[in-house]
Formats: sequence, C-alpha cells, structure tokens
Amino acid sequence: MGTAERREAPEEGAAAQVTTRSDAGAPGPGAAASGRGPAGARGAAARESGGSTGGSGRKASYRPLWVEEPARRRRLPDPVRTAAVRAVLVISVTLIQAMVAFLCTLAESWLAFPMVISSVVSTILATWGVLDVWVTRQVWNQRNGVVSAPSSTARALRRERRRARRQQRAAQRTQARIRRRGGTGQLSHP
Repeated sequence: MGTAERREAPEEGAAAQVTTRSDAGAPGPGAAASGRGPAGARGAAARESGGSTGGSGRKASYRPLWVEEPARRRRLPDPVRTAAVRAVLVISVTLIQAMVAFLCTLAESWLAFPMVISSVVSTILATWGVLDVWVTRQVWNQRNGVVSAPSSTARALRRERRRARRQQRAAQRTQARIRRRGGTGQLSHP
C-alpha cells in the first residue's frame, strides 16, 4: 500500500507537494497514479478537491493536522503536578511489582516471597503518594488559590462605612477650625 505525504512548500502561496511512497507489496507508481491503488484513489480525490499533484498547477488547500482548542480546565500548579507525577510513578512501579509477584508465585519461584514483601511496601508508598497529592493541593489552595473577591453587598457596606467615616472626619475638622477661630463669624455653636 502506498502512503501519501503532504509537505508544505517553502515559498508562501506555493502549492503543497504530494508525494506517494509505495511499500514492498504495493502496486508501482503507475498503478497509484492511474487511480487503481489506494494511494491513487487518494490522489484522485485530492485532484477532485483541488489538490495539486505535480504538473496541474492548481493550489492545494492547506489543512492543518490538528486545531488548537483552549483548555477546558486550568493547568495544575507546579507543586501539585510534581506530587501527582511522583504518585503515578510509584503506583505504576507498585502495579508492576504486584504483577511480577503474582507471576513468580504461579511459577513457584524463590523470588515470589521478596516480591510480595516489596509490593506490600510499595502499596504503602503508593498510598502515601496519593495522600501527598491531596495534601499538596489543599496547602496550595490555602496559600495561593483563594481569590479575595468580596460580594457586592459587602462592598456596598464597606463603601457606606467609608463615607460615614469621611463625613465624621470632615465634621471634626470643621469643629476644630471653629474652635481655632474663637467662634468669630458664627451665629451659634453646636
């Protein structure tokens, strides 16, 4: 079977080159070009959709291999991700040890007993690893994850308190100014 490869041309706006490679048991290039083989069918489909196969001069529409999509969830913080990777490694080693212990037990090998002991120890370490991820996540959330965003009612209450304090300070300044002047120009004193 032949495989079609698409290469982007070095110049901007130039057509993409489509080359066909044939494997050992595949029909030759003539069969692929004539449309008798699977690569020829792809080539014919590319020609019909506007693809360029060498000398036709038509431009092929460049279709990317994948489309970048925004992440649905935010990336884990670095300490949490480190703990998670460590836990996954310990768990995978534990599973491998348990499998080797099981197979050694079936084969009645002398290695069965040490492997069972080591897999028990690894199980304890794997449990510690999972707890480490959980604790690290909780600690990180407690230190960095809480965003202080007060609700609108709390903000409004704080604004009212500030306004009342400002008015109280302004009233105190006015009273102090009146006392300094000695009451001149005032009809009444509060």
